[in-house]
Amino acid sequence: MSTEAAHNHGALPMRRRRAATPEAAHTTNQPIGQGAVAKLMTEALRDIHGDIDSVAINGVLIATRDGLVLTGVTRGIQDDGVAAMSAAAAGLAGQFTAQAGVGNPRAVFFEGDSGQVGVFAVDPDTLLVVLGTRDTTMGMFNVVAKQALALLQHAVATRR
Repeated sequence: MSTEAAHNHGALPMRRRRAATPEAAHTTNQPIGQGAVAKLMTEALRDIHGDIDSVAINGVLIATRDGLVLTGVTRGIQDDGVAAMSAAAAGLAGQFTAQAGVGNPRAVFFEGDSGQVGVFAVDPDTLLVVLGTRDTTMGMFNVVAKQALALLQHAVATRR
């Protein structure tokens, strides 16, 4: 994505990793069911997948607020479990930010010793889970994860 295109979409320019080898390539999971939302999210994710910063992000998953997988590009995780936990994390974030008096939650971040996870609301019914790489700082992960969210939201809006 060019800097001009990134500016036009409200997203930041992205770093690029050299081409992945076929054995290291991510696989796209098929949506469960033939629901319109799963189809919409699958197509939107397909549209933006090449524009997501693959240096800092090594997977994305789109789930319902009920914790069901809609679609994703992941490797080495249990998509169903992560989708269910993302719904729980989003619910807890709402309770936490309300109790703390800081407004509605925009994101939930977790940092582990080998990467990061971010959970974002795509819309009122859908969550985006972004998985970060080991060598990415939390600050950089925050930037590229929000960039992936903006790209997805734009792709969804243009398809609706």
